[in-house]
Amino acid sequence: MSEQAPSTADFLARIVLLEAAVSARDITIAERDEQLRRERAEAALRIQRLQLRIDRFNRKAFGRSSEKLGQMLLELEDLETDFAASVPDTQLPIVTDTDKVRALPVRKLNPNLPRKRIVREPSCACCPGCGGALRTMGEDHEEMLDLVAQAWQVIETVRPKYSCRTCDKIIQAPAPAKAIARGKLSYAALAHIMMAKWGYHLPYYRQIQMMAAKGVDIERSTLARSAGYAAALLDPIYNRLREIGRTRTKIHTDDTRLPILAPGTGKTHKGALWVYVSDDRNSGSQEPPIAWYRATMGRAGESVMTELAGFAGTLQADGFSGYNQIYRGGTIREAACLAHLRRKIFDVHDSQPTELSTTAMAGIQAIYRIEEEIRGLPPAERLAARRRRTRPLVRALRRQLMRQANGLSRHADIAKAFAYGTKRWRAFNRFLYDGQLEPDNLIAERAIRGFTVGRRNWLFSGNFAAAERSAVVLSIIETCKLCGVDAEAYMADVIERIQNDWPASRWDELMPWNWVRRQEMPLPLAA
Repeated sequence: MSEQAPSTADFLARIVLLEAAVSARDITIAERDEQLRRERAEAALRIQRLQLRIDRFNRKAFGRSSEKLGQMLLELEDLETDFAASVPDTQLPIVTDTDKVRALPVRKLNPNLPRKRIVREPSCACCPGCGGALRTMGEDHEEMLDLVAQAWQVIETVRPKYSCRTCDKIIQAPAPAKAIARGKLSYAALAHIMMAKWGYHLPYYRQIQMMAAKGVDIERSTLARSAGYAAALLDPIYNRLREIGRTRTKIHTDDTRLPILAPGTGKTHKGALWVYVSDDRNSGSQEPPIAWYRATMGRAGESVMTELAGFAGTLQADGFSGYNQIYRGGTIREAACLAHLRRKIFDVHDSQPTELSTTAMAGIQAIYRIEEEIRGLPPAERLAARRRRTRPLVRALRRQLMRQANGLSRHADIAKAFAYGTKRWRAFNRFLYDGQLEPDNLIAERAIRGFTVGRRNWLFSGNFAAAERSAVVLSIIETCKLCGVDAEAYMADVIERIQNDWPASRWDELMPWNWVRRQEMPLPLAA
């Protein structure tokens, strides 16, 4: 019996079934695509957030708190090195006055450095062409920077003894005062060790290795004890710096972590190092700049309250909540740091640039351009320029923050950055009403940056006494730097004067800004 051929109705039914299957499949694919799209969007958002966090971490851990990261400098150094190696000086193009290429400026060496003059005379005393006599018509000068190798030497002090032929009395010159009884290190050597330890952040064991290469055999413990004794002689200078600093009307402060080893446990306490800086040179002040440090076992606002007891004026700092109790009495006014607000906005702008963040960055940049122009002017002139030019920019930035922040989710990163500014807006505006103030706290940040970089070399302080000793020497070195004084020569001279019973009534004569070098010091030692 033959099968019956499919009818047209059967074909139509099958077509309907196939179309339904295809439609169902299309719906499933569309739903799957939509789900994948949502998952990809969520993944992209997570990646964006993680990238932002990574960028922040890298900038905090390895880079500077600005757009000019160290990686760019390393890349530039490599490019310059490769260029110099591939193109010798003899092959560089000669630039004339008519060329459009700008000639590189010739950097002059420091005129205060010692100089050794070498005269190169011609090999012949007469003209090689005709044999005629030569006459002077001028000379060409060329300078090169040279390094005199570090050399350790032994100073042998001889004190002859004399006796009187009449009464047999013995006459002898008195022994010179030493920084350390029976010590074997001169004042200059002690200052060099302290500068290497706290100024250049070289641990003692590294200094031992460098000294051994020069033929000096000395124990690390001897080096540590000697530097500690010498640092203790600087306590009167340190205490006087703190006294003078608290009499100023404006102080910048900042802090950083200072791990302090807990004896016998192998663990470290979460200590802190605070810096206090009084530097009004940007407002034309003739008062000498001062910087001092304080080590504490914890990070709390009570530490600042204790240190600034008796201070009345403006405290410029970041938004650390521990400072809030300091401002409650009204004796100390708060001035916020515009650089912190800019940094928070830049963190978002660098990874997720938007029109909003771009406009905010441009506004803050315009404020800093004005500050660059008025730096060094008297407070009255700075205040007038800020009222005329800066205040409209600040008000425009304020309106933008308030208007745009209302339309953003409070969990958005840019909204958090704006909230940081609006919450402290009165403190951010403080510099608009006082020409002595700065718009930011970079003065204190610069003073603390060297310590944070050098901390990687030694990781922690052995005990709290060592942390306090570090604060003393760091205060001397940083104040010398601010005053343009050679810190190593200063410490060598001052500890010798103090050890020779310098009167306490004349401490001010030994302040870095009043210090006068007694004699020419030897060439700077190479670290």
